Amino acid sequence: MKKVFYAIAAVVLLAVVPALAVSLHRSYRIADIISDEAYQDELSMKDTVAYRSLSVEEYELALQDSSVVRLDVRSEQERKDDGFIPGTVCIDVQEDDFLLKACEILPKEKTIAVNCRSGRRSKIAAEMLAGKGYTVIELDGGFNAWKEAGKPVVIE
Repeated sequence: MKKVFYAIAAVVLLAVVPALAVSLHRSYRIADIISDEAYQDELSMKDTVAYRSLSVEEYELALQDSSVVRLDVRSEQERKDDGFIPGTVCIDVQEDDFLLKACEILPKEKTIAVNCRSGRRSKIAAEMLAGKGYTVIELDGGFNAWKEAGKPVVIE
């Protein structure tokens, strides 16, 4: 009886294991194809400029257009401690609801001029907003570069 059981178990294993291996191989290959396509999409997106980084002088010139919406993506505390560019709206990019708030407040038909402290967070925010269809420029070097260049700052 044991021999019959072992024989049946061996036949089942010999039949099931290869079929399982083929199935897994196909699944992994599909995952590889999906990953390859996603990777190619990511590469092609990197070649597409979704927003423009501007120097302090270029940014200041862009802000002279009254239709440009000024967006500071630092925290309220940073704005209180360091000051801010006049006329900016503040939406903290580090908050979970940043994109939701931004889409509720910011008009899509206007250019959004984004700044943060050093330029890192404004690039993140600019990418997010551009992904939602906004036209975005951002201040390369951030608020620090703005202050160092002696540009106007509001301190409350």
